[in-house]
Amino acid sequence: MTIEQKIINAVLDILNAETGQSMPVERISLQKTRKDFTGDFTLVVFPFVKLLRRSPEECAVFLGEALIKNVPEVDKYNVIKGFLNISLKPSFWLDFLTKKHEDKDYGYQKPISDDQQPVVVEYSSPNTNKPLHLGHIRNNLLGWSIASILEASGQKVVRVNLVNDRGIHICKSMLAWMKFGNGATPANTGTKGDKLVGDYYVQFESELRRQVKKMMQEKGIDEDEARGKAPLMIEAQSLLRRWEERKPEVVEVWKMMNGWVYEGFDKTYKRMGISFDKVYYESETYLLGRDIVLEGLKRERLYKKADGSVWANLSDQNLDDKLLLRADGTSVYMTQDIGTAQLRYDDFDPQQMIYVVGNEQNHHFNVLKKVLKLLGKPYNKQIHHLSYGMVELPDGRMKSREGTVVDADDLMNEMEETAQITTEELGKTGNIPEGDKIRLYEMIGLGALKYFILKVDPRKNMLFNPEESIDFNGNTAPFIQYTHARISSILRTAGKTRLKHLKPMEDASVINDKERELLKYIYYFPALISEAAKEYSPALIANYVYELCKAFNQFYHDHSVLNEPDRAISDFRLMLSQLTAQVICNGMSLLGIRVPDKM
Repeated sequence: MTIEQKIINAVLDILNAETGQSMPVERISLQKTRKDFTGDFTLVVFPFVKLLRRSPEECAVFLGEALIKNVPEVDKYNVIKGFLNISLKPSFWLDFLTKKHEDKDYGYQKPISDDQQPVVVEYSSPNTNKPLHLGHIRNNLLGWSIASILEASGQKVVRVNLVNDRGIHICKSMLAWMKFGNGATPANTGTKGDKLVGDYYVQFESELRRQVKKMMQEKGIDEDEARGKAPLMIEAQSLLRRWEERKPEVVEVWKMMNGWVYEGFDKTYKRMGISFDKVYYESETYLLGRDIVLEGLKRERLYKKADGSVWANLSDQNLDDKLLLRADGTSVYMTQDIGTAQLRYDDFDPQQMIYVVGNEQNHHFNVLKKVLKLLGKPYNKQIHHLSYGMVELPDGRMKSREGTVVDADDLMNEMEETAQITTEELGKTGNIPEGDKIRLYEMIGLGALKYFILKVDPRKNMLFNPEESIDFNGNTAPFIQYTHARISSILRTAGKTRLKHLKPMEDASVINDKERELLKYIYYFPALISEAAKEYSPALIANYVYELCKAFNQFYHDHSVLNEPDRAISDFRLMLSQLTAQVICNGMSLLGIRVPDKM
């Protein structure tokens, strides 16, 4: 039982004994005390005022005195209006550190059971007509980190990817290669496969714009009409129909070009540190989705228009009706999402299906849940759209069709190069062998990229500035990584023999304010993981680790670890340094970031 649970149970017992009435545990609000107040935990007493028939201040004093008598760990209290600030005895913090300083998994909870229902987390979801870009980076980092945080909170998690490998966009790249490629391959051009295919997507759009401009001038029609009637677009739509008819010559090109893309994706994922437990392909899931739609039509849950298209009537939901099958029988994105949801339900019987998808798809997922409910699917309530904001650059938004995206591989290269320049300018690699330097630059560069993106609330749009992300001061990964390297240096100097024989300090009263503050930060880590899992927010973890590092540096600035003459205090501070380093490592690992031992 945690100290928080102990205090809450004691409050419930005290209230019951005083009033003869049972208070619901949900009304007990116990929080960590804010920085600018004295105390370790704060109890909100306003809910008890009527029950106790006393003023908020009188309630707080009554409960404070009772807690001192009933909870041995409680030392003292202070009252600020309707808030009771509780301070624990120094011996509590000493015992906590003594028990936990060698715990490699500190903060992580074990699964409740091996057979518990999993949470399925979908992220990445790339199209096979272009390489991964900065927007995909935020998606991948959020998805992987949220899955890791859920696991650390005791959930069973399945990481999945849905590859958008069919549709008009893919046919655009295919058609451009067929018309302009002259047999180009990744091997004979020396180009990474996903980039080669992406180049043809851009070429298609460039040629289409030329045709559209010409038609607008010659026929006096608007841009939308011109795009629909342009010869190149008509060819692409014809190619899509032939693909859905499984014409061998079309399927052969499709498989070949997708193969190039998958090989390129795998290299980017590996470098980014991203992986999946299962990959779904839209080319497979849309078939099941179409069957479900046709079954819904047969059961009269859907309706067909005169042109043969199939729709969902959502008027009772105050939404426009939704197209599910076109007049020519081809599928739309909603169709494949229906099939994918069914497959995941059949595969994993999940308690929840989380879709990490940008906020421009908010309406899509709202409609998806409504359509699944209309179709009688029980898992419609298990779908959660984790909507995140767009990533912008200092010079504006990216546009795939114009080729103005920031390529993921290029960005990672730039981050590593910047890390090398910055690290060497600051003289932080002097005693590190050359081979280790390369790994350090990668660790710092990718860490800076991941942290800069993940420290922002997922729901917010963000501006990514590579130069600001690699800074050894402020709320950045390099600052955190340097702090970990500093602690590792202290522990290395102490030596393995001494670290194995650290003796618990007997006099807890000598713990100073900076040490106590650091211990409090460490103690809150497991609760913070639970909160981050509940909020689906890696930003909570990122900013927590930053504050922990600040607390350590403030402690270390004022107090020596190895040069402290009192051996018991020195051992205590080594334990404190050990656990701090472990929490930094564990916290950053939830963000997919490695921390160095030397810098």
